[in-house]
Amino acid sequence: MKIAVHGMSTGPEAQACISDILLLLNTYASTALISKAYLGALNEKGFSTGKMETFSKGDDLSDFDFILSLGGDGTMLDTIPYSNHSEVPIVGINLGRLGFLSTTPRDQIEETFRRLSEKKYKIESRSLIHVESNQGLFEPYNFGLNEMTIVKKETSSMIVVHAFVNGDYLNSYWADGLIVSTPTGSTGYSLSCGGPLVHPDMKNFILTPVSPHNLNVRPIILSDQCEITFEIEGRSRQFMVSLDSRSESIDDSVAISVRRETFEAKLVSFPNRTYYDTLREKLNWGLDARN
Repeated sequence: MKIAVHGMSTGPEAQACISDILLLLNTYASTALISKAYLGALNEKGFSTGKMETFSKGDDLSDFDFILSLGGDGTMLDTIPYSNHSEVPIVGINLGRLGFLSTTPRDQIEETFRRLSEKKYKIESRSLIHVESNQGLFEPYNFGLNEMTIVKKETSSMIVVHAFVNGDYLNSYWADGLIVSTPTGSTGYSLSCGGPLVHPDMKNFILTPVSPHNLNVRPIILSDQCEITFEIEGRSRQFMVSLDSRSESIDDSVAISVRRETFEAKLVSFPNRTYYDTLREKLNWGLDARN
């Protein structure tokens, strides 16, 4: 197997797992690369990666079998731009806490390598959100797995986000911000702001206001075949826009639109675990003394 590795976790709770993974790469991988950013972090902790070569964002990984994402959900989001248009399947190994996306637990790492070598896995296709703007926000990696968010910055005053769907006026959101989520991202920031859970196979966007001024303004689910555009105003004229774990400061001259990306993210899953298993475990469904 040809395997690329990216990660962010190097803390004490992850170090034994990282050591095991580096050893397993010697056993199972015919070619192994490590991201330049992660190599620097590992070197600071004294890990030996031997003669492993490095890769960076924008490098062609299309002939690789997998990218290992070592960390939590934030690491998985950070790994998506490395896959880019090549759609290399990503294996999320959870060295973090929550693990909605990085679902492989640390005590199943060796079994995971064995299953990959035996081709005992599934590949799930997840839609991505694409962001366009008149200021080149996030380019050339202006796509994300979870959500695009517009929020107020350094002020207690709410902002106004005017939203249009395929050119038709939808609403003006008087709020702390507005989230445009993919189905995958419905378990993230959108959920904490009252948005619905949406199965990742669905072809939707979820618009969820952040602390809206009008309580009758609710989340809405739209087809991801539409284009949604935004105009922003507020007293401070300074705002923050984020795309997954990346963020940029903007002013009210920016024009933003989102649509579904032309390519997808490919996530590796295993037959013994379903999306519903993850929901029950991570949201603690049914953990009540009365049940």
